Amino acid sequence: MPRFSQSAQGMRSSEIRRLMALAADPSIISFSGGMPAASLLPTAVIDDIYDALSLEAKQAALQYGPTAGYPPLLASLTEYLRSKGLPFDGQSLIITTGAQQAINLLSKVMLDPGDMVVTENPSFIGALAAFLSYGASMGAAPLDDGGIVIADLKRVLDAKGARVKMVYLNPSFQNPAGIIYREERRREVLEVLAGRDLCLLEDDPYGELYFDERDRPLTIPLKTLAGAKAPVCYAGSFAKIFGPGLRLGWLLGPREIVEKCELAKQSMDACSSTFTQVLAHEYLRSGRLPRYLSTVRAAYARRATIMLDALKAEMPSPVTWTTPKGGFYVWVTMPESIDASQVFVKAIKDGAAFVIGSAFDPYGERNNCFRMAFSHTPEEKITEGVRIIASAVRSFQ
Repeated sequence: MPRFSQSAQGMRSSEIRRLMALAADPSIISFSGGMPAASLLPTAVIDDIYDALSLEAKQAALQYGPTAGYPPLLASLTEYLRSKGLPFDGQSLIITTGAQQAINLLSKVMLDPGDMVVTENPSFIGALAAFLSYGASMGAAPLDDGGIVIADLKRVLDAKGARVKMVYLNPSFQNPAGIIYREERRREVLEVLAGRDLCLLEDDPYGELYFDERDRPLTIPLKTLAGAKAPVCYAGSFAKIFGPGLRLGWLLGPREIVEKCELAKQSMDACSSTFTQVLAHEYLRSGRLPRYLSTVRAAYARRATIMLDALKAEMPSPVTWTTPKGGFYVWVTMPESIDASQVFVKAIKDGAAFVIGSAFDPYGERNNCFRMAFSHTPEEKITEGVRIIASAVRSFQ
């Protein structure tokens, strides 16, 4: 019998692998994987970028690079992040192999077994898996339509005291709930955290995907509001604004924290793909990002509207759901007497998939909710998929 490490023993089975398999099954109308629509990925842009590269740039793309990242990309990404008001005094920026690695690196350098991470409930599966793999205990506060509930966040922090090493939040079009924090709620979060000896990890992969330009001010990062003095680490990704297959993310945070993350990254993968970093640099530098975002915002807004209209028409009372202003997700809440796992089995048999709520619960308990991603499903299949799932819900009422 293998003698696994404490870290391996603490790993919780993830739904992600199964979700990706379901999303790839053409016989299933899948609302499971939180992926961009394949038809919207900028394949022609990548062709144009690569064809225009100099021989020197192509050679650099196929070579090893610095652990912190390809220097031209660090420069262009810094310019992009500064445009969002993010502070750089006393801060460092590194490129990571997806935002998931940024979360993992910060967990590795910050968490000892028994330390506590406080999150939203529900929260992102991948982040929960990373925290648990390092032996962390979980604390959580619920969400309402304006963000994490401040009274509950304060209660958890006060009760657990010095055990809390990190707070993890996803304020803009949260995964899985789809909600966006109001600005006053963002400021209240920072007020509650002020003076506490802990690190705030802000995960922001969806902030650019607002549906209405009038909602853009709502996406202001917590790190922008906090300024350079607060210990806020900001994780982002090219996955939703360029392509997830590039496997590129970033971490911006206090220099002493990010330097430790860079050391940890050296022993993980030495450097992220230089090839995709070269592409990402040219993508940012050429000004293609704003045009691409205009296209995908409109497309995801249409898909969200189709899903919300179908839920209104098909889902039985008293089932409720969130109304996203951006991002990829709708969070559905059923009566507590209904088990999402049973609904899932019925829906799969009939040809539609979603993600059960317990996968997003930091305690792995609550399961009368589920997540539906509208981003990847073809528009013409969304209404039928919702009908199948609504029928499955009705069968357990």
